[in-house]
Amino acid sequence: MVEQSLVNGGEEPEERVIEAALRPKNLHDFVGQHRVRKQLALVLEASKMRGRSADHVLMSGPPGLGKTTLAMIIAAEMNAPLRISSGPAIQHAGDLAAILSSLSEGEVLFLDEIHRMSRPAEEMLYMAMEDFRVDIVVGKGAGATAIPLELPPFTLVGATTRAGLLPGPLRDRFGFTGHLEFYSVAELELVLRRSAGLLDLKVNSAGFTEIAGRSRGTPRIANRLLRRVRDWALVHGIDQIDARSASAALDMYEVDERGLDRLDRSVLEALITKFNGGPVGLSTLAIAVGEEPETVETVAEPFLVREGLLGRTPRGRIAMASAWTHLGYAVPAGVFGQETLALFGEDENHAESIDTVG
Repeated sequence: MVEQSLVNGGEEPEERVIEAALRPKNLHDFVGQHRVRKQLALVLEASKMRGRSADHVLMSGPPGLGKTTLAMIIAAEMNAPLRISSGPAIQHAGDLAAILSSLSEGEVLFLDEIHRMSRPAEEMLYMAMEDFRVDIVVGKGAGATAIPLELPPFTLVGATTRAGLLPGPLRDRFGFTGHLEFYSVAELELVLRRSAGLLDLKVNSAGFTEIAGRSRGTPRIANRLLRRVRDWALVHGIDQIDARSASAALDMYEVDERGLDRLDRSVLEALITKFNGGPVGLSTLAIAVGEEPETVETVAEPFLVREGLLGRTPRGRIAMASAWTHLGYAVPAGVFGQETLALFGEDENHAESIDTVG
């Protein structure tokens, strides 16, 4: 059973259209990521001064922090067309060759989730990035012939949520690599102020702070929550959104004051009430909350671990003391005692056996 989550779920077509309208169009309007923005601005300005295409750019970081937006900004700043594709869509070298051969000079090619591209296509990309050339193999067996195809200079912008899965030879061919960090509440307030202006919403400072505090450090989530608060205010006839109305709206959508949604709380509740805080294997925990293990591991766990609410140990998942207090439970003795410390001394084989049994 997988429910669509306001925080982590998919987007309807109308939502994507609105979100696209809220994207900043240039680096000046892009909020946050000051280090990456400053470095990228220098790279683009130097390229324009030389009259050449910008170096290939790799953007890494969690979803929703602005990788796609920055790719669009790079194309706009370089006054170049933008071609968008993704790693999973390129499963054969021929797929990549078709895209590369149709690029115009100076065009920006954006590949989202580039780490999921097939190995043959990846190896073809090496030569394309370095020498602006690909070899098209015609025929099979002993009669196969490689025909070199020259490519116009282009800029590849790769985006990945898992930079560690990129092979070294591919990663080294990018001239600039930027890692996007989660946003602070103050930065998210700036994002929300800009979005509210575009949506013609009246929100006071306390309202912005309330929404930003529940946005998990992610601009995409902040904008999504802002639209849901807008809907709530419209139905209830509220002209100006304050902290109280924002809180009431987000409570209705089951997003609490720390940004936890239904799935997050279900995982912590199961850990505490059914397994006495853990440790418990992933598979067992997923069954307890009625979700797939992959959903729990990739959707809920990263945020819960980052917030210090859940711990991942060799013996399984445990609820941290802050999880007990956040859900209103008394923290039992020994949560941070010797027993907890001993969890980190177990071997990996024991952890695997627990998950297998779970």
